[in-house]
Amino acid sequence: MPSVGVKSAERMAYYVLGLDDGETKSLVDAINAAHSSIHTCKICCNLTEGERCRICDNENRDKSVICVVENPRDVTAFERTHEYKGVYHVLHGVISPMNGVGPDNIRIKELISRMADDSVGEVIMATNPTAEGEATAMYIARLLKPMGIKVSRLAYGVPVGSDLEYADEVTLARALEGRSLL
Repeated sequence: MPSVGVKSAERMAYYVLGLDDGETKSLVDAINAAHSSIHTCKICCNLTEGERCRICDNENRDKSVICVVENPRDVTAFERTHEYKGVYHVLHGVISPMNGVGPDNIRIKELISRMADDSVGEVIMATNPTAEGEATAMYIARLLKPMGIKVSRLAYGVPVGSDLEYADEVTLARALEGRSLL
């Protein structure tokens, strides 16, 4: 499983092996139920049990601003801030030619189709600051530019609680570019 280290995987394996038959069946049933009932929202491609996710269904969300993220975990991270009031679009990956992932392998077409009704005024590119994330953001920005939609990128900089001496040159350069007035 992604993001699960050897020690965590070992703990999980021993936990599962220690379950009695009833607990094992309950765990398997829960995994099967989640796998069969959770799918992507027909609008934003986030994970949901319904036809549309709770964010797309929320009438109080600003539908004119779409934050484009790589995966559903990114939506969860933004929602924890309680600051963002727009809606999302989940790509389910990034363009990565080295890994055989092109624009047609992620949810870019679905994003472009959301622009058809002219209600979107801004798209915030919130892909990770990796080579693939940057390439994906630039690719999408080029697609949206002829449509007259404002495309912005998340600011990057020095993480709170870190020391400047440990920041790399690119991070410091981005922090200077994205600085704001106090």
